[in-house]
Amino acid sequence: MSYVNIWVENENNSTTSEENGVFTINCQPDKNLIFSALGFEKKIVKASESEKVVLKINALELNEIVIAKRFETKEIEIGKVKNESYQAFDNGPLIDAKFFPYNPKYKKTKYLKQVAIITDSQLESSSFKIHFYAVNPDGSPGEPMLQKDYLVSVKKGVKKSFFNVVDFNLRMPKNGIFVGFEKLIIEKNKLEREVVDSNTKLKKIQNIYFPFVLYNYVERDFIYIFSKGKWSKQTRDDIANPSEKMRVYEPAINLILTN
Repeated sequence: MSYVNIWVENENNSTTSEENGVFTINCQPDKNLIFSALGFEKKIVKASESEKVVLKINALELNEIVIAKRFETKEIEIGKVKNESYQAFDNGPLIDAKFFPYNPKYKKTKYLKQVAIITDSQLESSSFKIHFYAVNPDGSPGEPMLQKDYLVSVKKGVKKSFFNVVDFNLRMPKNGIFVGFEKLIIEKNKLEREVVDSNTKLKKIQNIYFPFVLYNYVERDFIYIFSKGKWSKQTRDDIANPSEKMRVYEPAINLILTN
């Protein structure tokens, strides 16, 4: 299977399977590996027993699909922040998600038309996944809203790319939506460069995986990150002075809604 998310349980160490299903990860043989792919049941396997891993299709009862006529005569872009400034850095093996709350004014433009993401890449082409999550009653990311992976590619440079999602027939839920960016740790996305260790002065090869998603530094009450095989929430109580507004790096993702 292509592009399976593979984590070392309870560690910030992960990789992605290549297009042919092959993967490599550095960990102790007694560690557990978590295998996760959209449309398949999550599986935990000892690293020493992971030479061949078979995932089982997740037999989910799908929600009823209602096909409605779309006019696409109106559109709005949501998710912009005040005083936009961007920073790019290697976020490692994470899924960064941005929460879009519902607003009653979206009633007239209730369909998701496009996702806009600002990325930075030094490769001619690099790929990543975009995820859409429903919202749980406690406000955390819930079930995926798509039944298969949405894989996209971007070109070299710093770019704002628009990806058309009209065919998914997604509506803006009344309790909001999470949109996530997942970096793929695969050979196609890898750039090798020679660096000098500042302590030993020895040269070594450093692997960098593109694209980088750009981030806004914004005030938020909470943020969710998928790391170590699970979602974790950071709130104002987690910072040194919880009386202050929490400032976080939020992925520069916007949504375009239409009617």
